[in-house]
Amino acid sequence: MSLLEIENLSVTFQTGDGPVNAVNGVSLGIDKGETLAIVGESGSGKSQTAFAAMGLLAQNGKATGQVRYDGRNLLELPQKALNKIRSQEIAMIFQDPMTSLNPYMRISDQMAEVLMLHKGMSKRDAVSEAAKMLDAVRIPDAKARVTMYPHEFSGGMRQRIMIAMALLCKPRLLIADEPTTALDVTVQAQIMQLLGEIRYEFGTAIILITHDLGIVAGFCDRTLVMYGGQIMEEGATRDVFAAPSHPYTLGLLKAVPRLDRDDSELATIAGEPPDMSKLPKGCPFSQRCEFVLDKCPSVRPALETFGDDRRRACHVPVPEVTP
Repeated sequence: MSLLEIENLSVTFQTGDGPVNAVNGVSLGIDKGETLAIVGESGSGKSQTAFAAMGLLAQNGKATGQVRYDGRNLLELPQKALNKIRSQEIAMIFQDPMTSLNPYMRISDQMAEVLMLHKGMSKRDAVSEAAKMLDAVRIPDAKARVTMYPHEFSGGMRQRIMIAMALLCKPRLLIADEPTTALDVTVQAQIMQLLGEIRYEFGTAIILITHDLGIVAGFCDRTLVMYGGQIMEEGATRDVFAAPSHPYTLGLLKAVPRLDRDDSELATIAGEPPDMSKLPKGCPFSQRCEFVLDKCPSVRPALETFGDDRRRACHVPVPEVTP
């Protein structure tokens, strides 16, 4: 049984302009110690899938389906029980380290609060444990710097602090939502290396949510591609990168700059992402797809298994979209 298993998850937001269907029938799973990448353009439903699983949707949002963690459906748990799981079993690193930390509180106070509330530690022991965790995420002179304020750290160091806070209660599953956003490439590499070390040191399963395929290839066991709130393709990362089976995945990979390819100009995917309040009846990618068939706009393709444990939702035969 998977550590976390999501089945037929849908997320709808009620707005003044009508309902917005952010996630539409997503099913996925992650095993203990595994790394799963969820990739796609902004607005594809990646983050909302994670927020729904964590019970962190906005007030106007509603999730249906099942999110099972160790056999329990998180969507049906009372708030108290869900808070306990979120603090001790599942942790999340949010997108922006610049705004996720309280600028008016010392790092020691923000980290100690977690341990005092969920582990019942004294303030002194909690601060000591916080310093140890900062040291674990490679922050120099952690014992002295734990009492500093967020503005005294660089963006990369603040992201390390967010990772340290997420790991304080030794979670079994870590959800990293765009953990390298707004960081330069050198710091991005350091953060991804750190997440890899955490996986092996603590045995933590990691869901990496990103639009940057460049950081996925050498880190994740499996890759799941989302578009229009739906799963387009899923498989072992090496297979998805070597032989993408969906036109959208193919477009994403073509748009990644490569040193071994002398392109005169950067490839792009024509068109715009769909309006999530007015999704087409068929494939949400049909209006931008270069391989579109007559039935694609009106008939939604089923998510089917093929090959070596891969899945895809597409009417186009696999050979036609394989480079």
